[in-house]
Amino acid sequence: MRPLKLIGAVLLAVCATTATAKEWKKVRIGVEGAYPPFSWTTEKGELKGFDIDIANALCAAMKAECKLVPQDWDGIIPALLARKYDAIVASMSITEERKKKVAFTNKYYHTPVKFIRKKGSAIEVTDAGLKGKTVGVQRSTVADKYITEKYGEVVTIKRYGTQDEAYLDMKAGRLDLLLGDIIPLNDGFLKKGNDDKFEFVGPDITDKRWFGEGIGIALRKRDKDLKDKLNMAIEQIRKDGTYDKIRAKYFDFDIYGD
Repeated sequence: MRPLKLIGAVLLAVCATTATAKEWKKVRIGVEGAYPPFSWTTEKGELKGFDIDIANALCAAMKAECKLVPQDWDGIIPALLARKYDAIVASMSITEERKKKVAFTNKYYHTPVKFIRKKGSAIEVTDAGLKGKTVGVQRSTVADKYITEKYGEVVTIKRYGTQDEAYLDMKAGRLDLLLGDIIPLNDGFLKKGNDDKFEFVGPDITDKRWFGEGIGIALRKRDKDLKDKLNMAIEQIRKDGTYDKIRAKYFDFDIYGD
C-alpha cells in the first residue's frame, strides 16, 4: 500500500500545482503617467511614453489582455500589494530595499541619475560644494534615498510628488539643484526650453547601493508565474526587434545598458 499511497500523493501534488497555476490572460498594470518621456498623460487623458509602449508590447508578447491603471508614485507599491493591479511598469529601480516588499522581473533598461544646476552658479557636487544648498527630488525615489543618505546632513532636501513640480520650483529659483534620472531631466526639463539657463553637473551616478540593478517590473512575490511570463516577454521583444523599435521612438542611444 505504501507505493500506491506515494503515487497518489505525487499525483495530487501535480494536480494541485496545475490547478493553482494562473494563465494570466488578463493583466492589470500600474503606471505613473507623470514621468516623461517614460510616461505622461495627454490633454485627452491618453497615456503615452516608453513605459506605456513597453507595457503594451509585453502584453502582446504574452498574448494577454492588459489594462493600464494610472497611480501616483507615492502609493504605487501599496496599491500593488492591495491588488489594485498585478504589476508595475513605471521606471522602478530594482533595489534591495524594494525587494523586501515586492518581486522584480529582469531589468528592461538601466540609466544613471545626475544633478542639474543653474548656469553660472558654479556649484560642484562635493560635500563642500553642496553644503547649504537646496536640492529638489521626486519623493520616495532612489534619488530621494541617495541624497538623503549621502548628503542629508549638508543639504536641504525638497521633495515633490512629481518631477514636473520640481521643475517648476527650479525655474522659479526655489532650488539650487535638481537630482533625478538623466533621461527625464534631459528630455523633460533641459530640452523643454531650459537648456540656455540650466545644465548637468557632476558625474553619472550608478552606485548599486542606491540604484540597484536597473529598472524592472515590480510584482507581488506570490505571482511567480506572472514574473516568469514577463521575463520571457522581455526576452522575446528584445530578440524580435520590438524593443529596439520602441527605444528608437524615444531615445537615440542604447537605453538597455550593459
